[in-house]
Amino acid sequence: MPSGASNRAAGDVPEPAREPVLSQDPHAVREPRENNLERAIGHAVRERRKRLGLTSADLAAATGLSPGMLSKIENGNISPSLTTLQLLAQALGMPITGFFRRYEEVRNAVFVKAGEGVELERRGTRAGHQYNLLGHIYENTSGVTVEPYLITLTTDSDVFPTFQHAGLEFLYMLEGEVLYRHGDRHFHMQPGDSLFFDADAPHGPAELLVLPARYLSVIAYPQSGSTD
Repeated sequence: MPSGASNRAAGDVPEPAREPVLSQDPHAVREPRENNLERAIGHAVRERRKRLGLTSADLAAATGLSPGMLSKIENGNISPSLTTLQLLAQALGMPITGFFRRYEEVRNAVFVKAGEGVELERRGTRAGHQYNLLGHIYENTSGVTVEPYLITLTTDSDVFPTFQHAGLEFLYMLEGEVLYRHGDRHFHMQPGDSLFFDADAPHGPAELLVLPARYLSVIAYPQSGSTD
């Protein structure tokens, strides 16, 4: 066989490129909350240790715990005694209650009745774009801020294809039609169409084709960041 020739038999169809596998199962069931206490403690220990620039060996030496025991604590595999927690708290310079903060955090939910979203003024408001915020959770455990908006464009609206901000954005067209720009590409969006993109590139409605137009816009960015 000539050098570089394929080993594929005649008639074989090349396999399509595989899409990346998503690591999170949206239907997964978590362990009962009481079994997550050890994990919350372990997460707090590891997070504080790394913030202080300590290695596992450093913390083990400072507390007198074995490296193996410390590894089990950080991985949530054992329930440490109060004496052990006191040793860790002293070595890490934090109160014992700090180990339970993540476990005790409230997981919030926001329910908005139809027509009751909060109307906000954003940069696009100057172009006649109406923004209704459909919910916002200020503090959450994900480290991500998510802003869901219902955006309405009317005959009083103007094009505004130059939005740029941190994070990712997802659009879902509900009514009307717009030609939506993202970077150097344009997408003709009709009801049922969606667009998911890196919001750092210039984006926004470049042409208003059928009005009124309404679409959902969901923006996500790190909690330390901002979309303004």
